[in-house]
Amino acid sequence: MDSSANGTPAGTALPQDARDRILAAVDAAFDSQLSFTQELVRHPSLRTQESGAQQLLFDAMQQRGLEMDRWELDTEELSAHPGAGAVTVSYDGVDNVVGTWQPGVEKGRSLILNGHVDVVPEGPKSQWTADPWDSYVKDGWLYGRGSGDMKAGLAANLFAFDAVRAAGYEPAGRIHFQSVVEEECTGNGSLAALLRGYTADAVIIPEPEEDMLVRANVGVIWFRLEVAGEPTHPREMQTGFNAIDAAYHVVERLRSLEAEWNAQRGSHRYFEDLPHPINLNMGGIRGGDWPSSVPAWCHVDLRVALYPGTSAESVWQQVTGLLDGIETDGRGNRIRATAARTGFFSEGYVLEEGSDAENVLADAHRNVFGSDLQSFTTPGYLDGRVFTLYGNTPTLVYGPVSEAIHGYDERVDIESVRRITKSIALFIAEWCGLEDAAR
Repeated sequence: MDSSANGTPAGTALPQDARDRILAAVDAAFDSQLSFTQELVRHPSLRTQESGAQQLLFDAMQQRGLEMDRWELDTEELSAHPGAGAVTVSYDGVDNVVGTWQPGVEKGRSLILNGHVDVVPEGPKSQWTADPWDSYVKDGWLYGRGSGDMKAGLAANLFAFDAVRAAGYEPAGRIHFQSVVEEECTGNGSLAALLRGYTADAVIIPEPEEDMLVRANVGVIWFRLEVAGEPTHPREMQTGFNAIDAAYHVVERLRSLEAEWNAQRGSHRYFEDLPHPINLNMGGIRGGDWPSSVPAWCHVDLRVALYPGTSAESVWQQVTGLLDGIETDGRGNRIRATAARTGFFSEGYVLEEGSDAENVLADAHRNVFGSDLQSFTTPGYLDGRVFTLYGNTPTLVYGPVSEAIHGYDERVDIESVRRITKSIALFIAEWCGLEDAAR
């Protein structure tokens, strides 16, 4: 068969001419890709405020002739699933967007290209070099909140697909392009897409992963520590009980669990060499009502990680059990401390080595980068756990070099984005197979 005329079956190594045409097509459209990414960054898609960015992506997918689906997350449906995070906001107007490429005759393997559109808060704008939503390019980097995490990846998914078609081919397998919400707080967006019936033979999520593949990552629990105090006038402060002081004492007790879990890293595959894989983070604190009153209450928002293979419920029981066992603050004051789940209740996962999907990505990466694909372990949360744990699907979290994600002056390396886009395009071609568009 003349592969350049009739395409290539899924799983067949791409002919060099097809590879060259696809890579050249990425380069030809890269300025447009960069401009689209900048436009996406300029939509401040903070939690529950994603609709503008989602509309941009919906329109972009629809213009490509994809079958479109857009729906609000269903709190009741999600709450019945063990992998769902606690919902503390209204999901009115909080939508997922999915565009589906359906070939005329489905001959190849199917694929999900997933990415999250939600971003974390920008913090004080005065600490940024420029407005965090004013996406700009400087010295080979694209700046702005969400540029790396992960709007460059969302754009790469679409433009990789464009490159395959611009080269004169059409993917022979079904592809679902997913732009999901809630990745930064619950993981409920990707879970909602799975519950809606979107499955495939492999998943790619181009998170900012330094041109590498994630081999394993932690699970995460969010919770709010609530500590009660005894208010009084400061002139009689010794007769009251300061809830803020008490909260710091309780957090230190929780850090004993953190230390215990980190000491166990040697028994958890892929985490043995990480110096501190389990992190307890104080993400926010509020307490008291009046400067001249001893605080009667304090709330601390916390995030803690857990190893793959460890259930979120077992970690939660350890946390609440420790709180139940705290009776005083060490100075005779009785502590009343409780915890409530506020978001993530997720488990970690390991991407087992040797899958066909990983082998295809390794080949694509080698062709683009000229070096072997490296993998690593991250102590952060990723939506890959949804498809791996609950969809039994190999999930390749693989994306560009970035700096300062969740920090000031977030940025993504432009040439890394170009290369990652090329890798994804070659993956689409080899994984899904190709048909000659002229046919």
